[in-house]
Amino acid sequence: MSYSQWVSRIRVPAGFVIAALYLFAAEPQPLTLLLGCAVALLGLALRAAAAGVIEKNARLAISGPYAHTRNPLYLGSATAALGFSLAAGKWWLLALLAGFFATVYVPVMRKEAGRMRELFGEDYAVYSEKVPLLIPRLTPWRPAGTASVAFDWQRYRNNHEYRAATAFVLIILFLIAKMFWLEHS
Repeated sequence: MSYSQWVSRIRVPAGFVIAALYLFAAEPQPLTLLLGCAVALLGLALRAAAAGVIEKNARLAISGPYAHTRNPLYLGSATAALGFSLAAGKWWLLALLAGFFATVYVPVMRKEAGRMRELFGEDYAVYSEKVPLLIPRLTPWRPAGTASVAFDWQRYRNNHEYRAATAFVLIILFLIAKMFWLEHS
């Protein structure tokens, strides 16, 4: 089994372990919580925008955020993780989350790029030459003669993105409760 296959399998369970450590170690303060929530909300919005235009494995997504980066869902997750790191008030959590992202999600993105090449052939090859893997290009890329796919709430629901929104709300509520608990203990 290759490293990228192995990390693909362990990324969700490992994410739960890191989330538990995060929730235990977090010491939010009003300013860090406000700033972190704003950044995390940007990540959540990016994930939502991406989930509303992608039809996984059925059509090559090149509209919306996909015109800027090939992996807006992962970029949104990384942005949300940055925000939650800020909200926690523990700077070493940022290093932990950045290390986790680099060692787990970068190989996963590369593995998924291979799958996209298999599914979409030359269309994906052209797309991957024009659109970066993660760090977004400033101007959207659109091949001549293609129509943009509009955001659709049904695609958002079909991609189960509401789970990320639910997790966001639960984490924020936990951090608020923990902040008040720490202030009064």
